[in-house]
Amino acid sequence: MDTMGFARLVRFVAEDGATYYGDAGTSKCGSFTSARVIKGNIFGDFTITDNVKQIQKLLSPLDRNTTHVVRGLGVNYQGVPEQMGFNFPQHPLLFYKPVTAIVGPFDDVPIDPSAQDDGLDCEVELVIVIGKGSHNVKEEDALSHVLGYTVGNDMTHHGWMRKGNRMGALGKQCDGWCPIGPCIVPTGAVEDPQNLRLWAKINGETVQNGSTKEMIFSVPHLVSFLSQGTTMLPGDIILTGTPVGARAVWKPPVWLRNGDVMELGIETIGQIVNKIAFQ
Repeated sequence: MDTMGFARLVRFVAEDGATYYGDAGTSKCGSFTSARVIKGNIFGDFTITDNVKQIQKLLSPLDRNTTHVVRGLGVNYQGVPEQMGFNFPQHPLLFYKPVTAIVGPFDDVPIDPSAQDDGLDCEVELVIVIGKGSHNVKEEDALSHVLGYTVGNDMTHHGWMRKGNRMGALGKQCDGWCPIGPCIVPTGAVEDPQNLRLWAKINGETVQNGSTKEMIFSVPHLVSFLSQGTTMLPGDIILTGTPVGARAVWKPPVWLRNGDVMELGIETIGQIVNKIAFQ
């Protein structure tokens, strides 16, 4: 899919109070203050206009009406199966999040009273954004079905996962538990999705520092595998797993608390910053 029409796709509230899709140009993701308004279908025919709007608030680059399915992959980085006590996966391990989990790159993450005990953690993930209908896609054709990439925070409650099943969505399902952003970078602007540094900081302390080269199953393999017998639609997203370092496996484990600030980033794409907000 030719998506080089935009450099950094954003969704934002402008100074007039309206919400727009826009192209923020080649500015570093998260540092931009304005964008050229995009008219049309971001997954089809669109025009990047000369109408420049000031960005008052960055929103999630995809809204809940645009994304139909949020797919996630567990245990997809070297070293993670051993850390988590899993067998080495022979196939991608799939789970789902509801679309109500999607929030913006700088929004607070709401924590329901049922999840305020020990077990809460965050995970930095490369997010694939599907750009066109994808059914039984060959691995060599997979990237042509991808609109681009963004940063994701796969919020997880490990205690609730154990109460369900270890890869089930029970510990991942809450509203607001999938911040994404700050922009979508098109596939053509990412030279190699398997060679991106990604990191996570909690209250300024680095807890994860890895590379997508450590993925067990690559981006093309995931798109191909997940399209077997299933049609992925434009706007669907895939969280591709997280590298070693999540605090759930520290001895003793360290869990997120009210007011903790999470900074998660991926080179070339940008960084999201979210605060834990007990409800």
